[in-house]
Amino acid sequence: MSLNSTPASDRVHIGFFGQINSGKSSVINAVTGQNLSIVSEVKGTTTDPVYKAMELLPLGPVMMIDTAGLDDEGALGKLRIQKTNQILNKTDIAILVVDGTKGLSTEDKDMIKRFQLKNIPYIVVYNKFDLVNAADTVTSSNEIWVSSKTGENIFELKELIASQVPSGESKYPIIADLVEPNDYVILVVPIDKAAPKGRLILPQQQTVRAILEASAISIVVKESELKDTLTSIGKKPKLVVTDSQVFAKVSAETPSDILLTSFSILFARYKGNLELAVKGVKALDQLKDGDSVLISEGCTHHRQCDDIGTQKLPRWINQYTKRTSL
Repeated sequence: MSLNSTPASDRVHIGFFGQINSGKSSVINAVTGQNLSIVSEVKGTTTDPVYKAMELLPLGPVMMIDTAGLDDEGALGKLRIQKTNQILNKTDIAILVVDGTKGLSTEDKDMIKRFQLKNIPYIVVYNKFDLVNAADTVTSSNEIWVSSKTGENIFELKELIASQVPSGESKYPIIADLVEPNDYVILVVPIDKAAPKGRLILPQQQTVRAILEASAISIVVKESELKDTLTSIGKKPKLVVTDSQVFAKVSAETPSDILLTSFSILFARYKGNLELAVKGVKALDQLKDGDSVLISEGCTHHRQCDDIGTQKLPRWINQYTKRTSL
């Protein structure tokens, strides 16, 4: 997989935070070696978060995020700060850029508390080293003085960022531990009005790639082709992976001696969410009439009729629990 095609979800997300004119955008540009963020003496140049997928040595594929100033003002400023705080939910490593000529502000200290509360690895970067005659000695291994103007300690900052990467990859691969070389894996991919035109959705692409890397053989079919495929390929497949929307049909047509799962389950396992998802499913048995169910959908696609979040899930939950007043 090339660096440009690495999915955003598989990149280390590095969020840059700091007060207006702390030199935050200049530090990002110095770290990346690109004019990623606009630099200006005008206050509040950075408004909405700026995302840039790139390679950052020695890390590899990363997602850089520049945010609005922590001390932004006015009604719009409050909205920008709110957006900045939301970025924490997708940040793997946080970089707090501080104006070294002024030191930590109240907003800076509050942001550090947010990093700690969310258990986000962070680095405090004191910028404008070139303007400070005698920089205070850093008191922690996650603090560093730099100059975005002269480039001093920028290389050391990149090394420090790399050292903050959470150790270890996903506990489970996407599918490699479930198959052996030359195993057949049938992928059931519906092609309907909800399917993207001219391409497979990303989890399906990633699964095909993972099967290839495991030296297994993927066979991609529509749900209407599964039954004939099972009888015609001449070899029992090790595994059938289906889109969730046709799980019932696929389950009915897949022999009990063939493993069956879905793309959603594979990726919940891969991302470490499967155990929590199973607890959520078990909670359905505890629902009573009048209970509320919060459904949070992370898809960015345009909603279609019979949408998964607003239509299918509520219908499935009602069918399973046999409660219509949820």
